[in-house]
Amino acid sequence: MLEHLLSERRSCRAFTGEPVPHTTIERILELAQRTPSWCNTQPWQVAITEGQATERFRRGLGEHVRSSPQQPDFPFPKEYRGVYRTRRKECAMALYSSLGIADGDRQASAAQTMKNFELFGAPHIAVVSTDAALGVYGAVDCGLYVQTFLLAAQSLGVAAVPQAALAGSAPYLRRYFGLGDDRRIVCSIAFGRAAPEHPANAFRTTRVGTDVAVQWVS
Repeated sequence: MLEHLLSERRSCRAFTGEPVPHTTIERILELAQRTPSWCNTQPWQVAITEGQATERFRRGLGEHVRSSPQQPDFPFPKEYRGVYRTRRKECAMALYSSLGIADGDRQASAAQTMKNFELFGAPHIAVVSTDAALGVYGAVDCGLYVQTFLLAAQSLGVAAVPQAALAGSAPYLRRYFGLGDDRRIVCSIAFGRAAPEHPANAFRTTRVGTDVAVQWVS
């Protein structure tokens, strides 16, 4: 069952807009709450939108992003180098190719990037935050929570995509959702029903083998 979920799950980048039943969202959250954490601190807090609340947030976020610099709580990568640069570019080019965006077309690629802040048309967004005092380990625990959320959603036929992009608007998200100054934004998850015919959902990323990722010590 787990192997099937891992094989079938993908990051959805185009949604139909059809809302997910509230009871289904509650079930996803119940399953995600089983995530393990450091000393069982369970540092995650999640703000979720439904209905017109999603549309208001989508509009407000777009306006904010177009007029404000990025201010993430956790620094974004300083650079992508070596194999990480290669893998990142491979992923980007696979997405752009599926959408007919030519290599070097910065205008079209920038327009696609902005779709992050349109939530890819999703009817729901979940904003995940941690307690500032827990530092990086609180963020790691939230990463585990995100994975559980994604697999729980997949098991219930709900498409999702984790988004680091929205974390670049951390102060705005805190104000918008009324979060305390002691909360740190980790990421968001857009979710709903996948648009099956949209080309952005047609490509697949690759994974390196365990021979690359694992060091055996005897």
